Amino acid sequence: MAADWFEPVRAYCERGGAGFWAEPANALSNAAFLLAAAAAARRARAADPPDRACLGLAGLIAVVAVGSFLFHTLAVTWAMFADVIPIALFIYAYLALGLRRYLRLAPVRVAAATAGFALFGFALTPTLDGLSGADMSALTGGSIDYVPALLALIGVALASLRRPEARFVGTGRQLLGIAVLFLISLAARTVDQAACSVLPTGTHPFWHVLNAVVLYALVVTAIRHRETVG
Repeated sequence: MAADWFEPVRAYCERGGAGFWAEPANALSNAAFLLAAAAAARRARAADPPDRACLGLAGLIAVVAVGSFLFHTLAVTWAMFADVIPIALFIYAYLALGLRRYLRLAPVRVAAATAGFALFGFALTPTLDGLSGADMSALTGGSIDYVPALLALIGVALASLRRPEARFVGTGRQLLGIAVLFLISLAARTVDQAACSVLPTGTHPFWHVLNAVVLYALVVTAIRHRETVG
């Protein structure tokens, strides 16, 4: 059955109707991503030489802002894809960069590991649904889809800490700190509907702001690592 690209999607606490501005806090909090993108791009251009990979990541953060704004204003199926696809692209791109830059894997191994991660991400929710007999996406407000990214971030951080070069330890610690912040932001995303009775806007705007900080910190960590380790 073909998808109805204009089917309404009501996924968040704040949306009480079909209007363009039915989610003002969710929509406007995407400005945090634009600020993060601009700051990350400035930092990448200031590197010597400019960090083109991180400039690309900064561009993806800006696209995330646009896609998320569209979803929280139009709230239809095609806008939902405009929201989730740039996020997925950032996750895959950063994982590939991290495997190459932090763990020094060969390009073939980077490609294989990134493809394996993508397959794991696609299979996780259906597998958990089958094992639990529950709709894990509904139970977590869709946050289950970000668990693979959290696990990958922790995995790369721990692998960096285990490298023999002492300079990699700092990067590993920074990545673990970012993972903690990501977990907090994910918690804000997860409890959005549950918080509706006490907070009319829900907690999804906090996810936007905290996650913007996470994405900026990830890019800055990659730039600093290249500057200190090479």
